[in-house]
Amino acid sequence: MDIALLSDYTTQHPPAVAIQKWHAAIEHQFDQYFSEGQSIRHIVLARSNAIDDSLAYLWQQAELNQYTDINLFAVGGYGRKEMFPYSDLDIMILSEHDLTADQERHVSTFITLLWDSSFKPGISVRTLQSCTEQAAQDITIATSLIESRQLQGDPKFSKYPRLSVRETWTDREFFDAKMEEQKKRYAQHHHTESNLEPDIKNAPGGIRDMNQIGWVAKRHFRVNRVYDLVHLGFISEFELKVLEEAETFYWEIRHHLHRLTKRDENRLLFDYQREIAAKFGYVKTDDVSPSYPIEQFMRRYYRKAQDVSTFNEILLAYFNQSVICPRSTAYQKQTIAINDRFKIVDGKIAVQHHKVFAENPSAILEIFHLLSIHPEIRGIRAKTLRLLFLAAKHIDQNFRDNEAHKTLFMQIIRSSDRLYETLSHMRRYGILGNYLPAFGQIMGLMQYDLFHIYTVDQHTLLLLRNLERFKAPEFAKDFPVVSSVYQRLKQRDLIMIAAVFHDIAKGRGGDHSILGAEDARVFCQSHGLNDKETHLIAWLIENHLLLSMTAQKKDISDPDVIQAFAAKIIDLDHLDYLYALTVADINATNPKLWNTWRASLLRQLYTQTRDVIRSGKDRPVDYQMLIEDTKFAASERLVDKFPLDDVENVWRALGNEYFLKESADDIAWHTQAILAHADQTTPLIMLRAQRQAAQDAVQLFIYTQDTPNLFATTVAILDRMDLDVQDARIITSTTAFSLDTYVVLDRFGTLLTDPHRQETVKQALVQALSHLDEYPNLMQRRIPRQLRHFNIENKVSIQADLTLNQHRIEISTLDHPGLLAKIGGLFMMRGLDIHSAKIATLGEKAEDIFYVTQKSGGMLSTEDAELLTIQLKSALDEASNQVTLQH
Repeated sequence: MDIALLSDYTTQHPPAVAIQKWHAAIEHQFDQYFSEGQSIRHIVLARSNAIDDSLAYLWQQAELNQYTDINLFAVGGYGRKEMFPYSDLDIMILSEHDLTADQERHVSTFITLLWDSSFKPGISVRTLQSCTEQAAQDITIATSLIESRQLQGDPKFSKYPRLSVRETWTDREFFDAKMEEQKKRYAQHHHTESNLEPDIKNAPGGIRDMNQIGWVAKRHFRVNRVYDLVHLGFISEFELKVLEEAETFYWEIRHHLHRLTKRDENRLLFDYQREIAAKFGYVKTDDVSPSYPIEQFMRRYYRKAQDVSTFNEILLAYFNQSVICPRSTAYQKQTIAINDRFKIVDGKIAVQHHKVFAENPSAILEIFHLLSIHPEIRGIRAKTLRLLFLAAKHIDQNFRDNEAHKTLFMQIIRSSDRLYETLSHMRRYGILGNYLPAFGQIMGLMQYDLFHIYTVDQHTLLLLRNLERFKAPEFAKDFPVVSSVYQRLKQRDLIMIAAVFHDIAKGRGGDHSILGAEDARVFCQSHGLNDKETHLIAWLIENHLLLSMTAQKKDISDPDVIQAFAAKIIDLDHLDYLYALTVADINATNPKLWNTWRASLLRQLYTQTRDVIRSGKDRPVDYQMLIEDTKFAASERLVDKFPLDDVENVWRALGNEYFLKESADDIAWHTQAILAHADQTTPLIMLRAQRQAAQDAVQLFIYTQDTPNLFATTVAILDRMDLDVQDARIITSTTAFSLDTYVVLDRFGTLLTDPHRQETVKQALVQALSHLDEYPNLMQRRIPRQLRHFNIENKVSIQADLTLNQHRIEISTLDHPGLLAKIGGLFMMRGLDIHSAKIATLGEKAEDIFYVTQKSGGMLSTEDAELLTIQLKSALDEASNQVTLQH
């Protein structure tokens, strides 16, 4: 690779200008060579060599080459010769003694030249003594010195930085410090390789994990290159190949990130994923979804990250077990034989000899069965892991068809009290994806949205972990009902199998629930499950979204909704299994989605459905009895506070729907507030926790004169007050008063504990609702960065509900600040009354449902419904265009 010569520039320009122009020219050449297929490794090395030449020239220009006791070192990434377009330039100036005034002047000139040349250097100036002292005090400094490379100075000083680390850190101290550092780094990235916007340098499975192997090994073996570790037997040719392939991929990504952002950027944000995916050849075609190229590119990244993370674990564990521990004077290896194939060494399982997996293929699964039934075993020895990783590649159809292997796999499923941990190991070391090829296809598979924050395989394993937690006492307080339900399931292994297969068909096209159920049927039949067990598992997979979608999208206070849902549930056992699976699934999809409001919705749907099944699904709903029972229960709460005649006067103005859909507790709360509210000209505003079961949801009750823009004004104010509406129910009495109940989530979580904030919200609502002729201006807030990268198709569906004599309006669109207020404003302009609303925000998508009538109470005509559909779609498209403009 020929690049422009530095000498051609230094003869024509002052030093700093010459360096700037030369680097601009060679960077242009580097980009051209890279676009033509030149290896990124050659580009990175050439850039580092060019920087070496630049510093040598500037060192000479600063006349520092006259001092034999002053040395220039490259440290950190520059020491490894890993320089990218905007990488930091980390250098150390090392002197034998304190600098003289004359030497300081020349060093200052050199540093000035660096900055004038457009370098952004990270410079440390140290004496031999301070170098040793600082290395002893700071593991970060010690690490950078291990990578040191002398650029200028007397060769006798070339090894001093590394020697200073060896003198101040023992193998054990250095290893422990680096492992603690890695632990903290992992915690900053949620201990997973599959973040939606990963940091390719610092996240688990990133570049730092490869560096970590090098740092520990270089510190001990005194080598300059990771390749040298192959000859020392520390790393195999295969392991080196996997790591180098991942490193090359990461370097290419990093190069593109630097070029796109014009800075030292290492985060694969949504802002860059599509463009970088295209750089790697992942582009949209007519037969795939717009997100398909990104999902395929990120799948490749996640799989590489998994490989890197695995080898980081294996190699560092091997170093600890083969180098660190044996050197300890107090160390005594403890070995306990399990059988002819396995033993326990220092608490971890190991093979009896290196041919175990080759001679006994069933041992590949046996080791995980032993792990699952022996809680005292804390993991797998590193040498055994290396053998296991290689053995996994020999799992083929003959292996899968072996009856003994099927039996072992089912024993793992059925006997484990820590199935999440066991299957996580099996996934990491390549066993699970090879034994269940369909699972292998979802490994690293992401969904390009903000709803699913994990890859499909990671989500599946987290679902298993959540199920296991339902039987642990420490989690019972967080999941009181579902924990009780889970513990009475007759065959918990069936729900575990359903969990493994529930999303296994994602990414294939078609309905993943139907395809996954078919996969599960084949698995069950080949693994000895009977027809009843197979049917339950397949039914759970086919219906694993049913309960959550019903709870979030339908009015579960409506007896007809409960009746219709119960008709789809076969019996109480199926309901119990589905409830446990659903709660675990939501928590494994995105923990931020789970709150006590969603928990209360699912719990309410579960308990009401259970009651219907117990009393008989075919038994018709006795609406009048429900109304009378609700009134009686509410009156019991009011009888000691108000005359029943006064209570009846309030209730007489309300329709039957109110008593069918509101709880007795809420009715009593509303009635008491109305009777105590003397000034009927002032809006009544009440706040409380949404039942005791949902403490993070706030119940807001508004009683005021009914006007056309009541809903629109209310949601606009709530948005301004940082309150997100989840549910709304509007009842208009015969006295022209509106009883509106909202369930809101507080973005700050302080509304119920901060009296001042409560009063601020109340006063804002009172002020706005007292002047409904003045529609409040919507707050103009910027669209959150992540939302700007999603192109959600705007959908509007308007259907007549003849049972309610209302129209049901379903809206699906990109969520953004003020969305609900904008929709409410449009309804107001169209003269519509909103009777109830169901608000669901799933990641970046808002899926809202409204039940409306005309102001007169009548239904919309066909023409009005068609016109409203067009207007709503147009308004949503306009909002989407504004999002695009902001992006």
